[in-house]
Amino acid sequence: MSVVKSALPADDLKIVGEALQGALVDLVDLALVAKQVHWNVVGPRFRSVHLQLDDVVASARTHSDVVAERASALGVTPDGRAGTVASSSGIAEVQAGWVKDVEAVKILVNALAAVVTRMRERIRVTGDADPVTEDILIGLTGDLEKHHWMFQAESA
Repeated sequence: MSVVKSALPADDLKIVGEALQGALVDLVDLALVAKQVHWNVVGPRFRSVHLQLDDVVASARTHSDVVAERASALGVTPDGRAGTVASSSGIAEVQAGWVKDVEAVKILVNALAAVVTRMRERIRVTGDADPVTEDILIGLTGDLEKHHWMFQAESA
């Protein structure tokens, strides 16, 4: 049953729906990974890394809401359930326990790189199908790339 009808043709809606769902999963998982590391980071750079992780969490949560609402507006039901996120995220699993600040930075560099790579592919496939969704993905990818740069600078 579809309560909301999209003006997009069915083929375009399929492409866009898959891109938005994938983006949602990656953003939800990025927020979870960053928060997990945030709670467990230790080391001489604890405070700066701890605060930087909260910035990533806030960005990922904001963007996940925008992405989910775009999907809903197009008649695609967003799925951010734990099982869905766990089974389809592109981010490597974070181990339990304390995380040294240097390792925390590496985890975020890798997580952000994985998400940015997948977002850039979504940008590519949505351009013709739905420029509005493409624009949303471009904006959030720029934000994630900024976080990626900042964490890379932490590891230099």
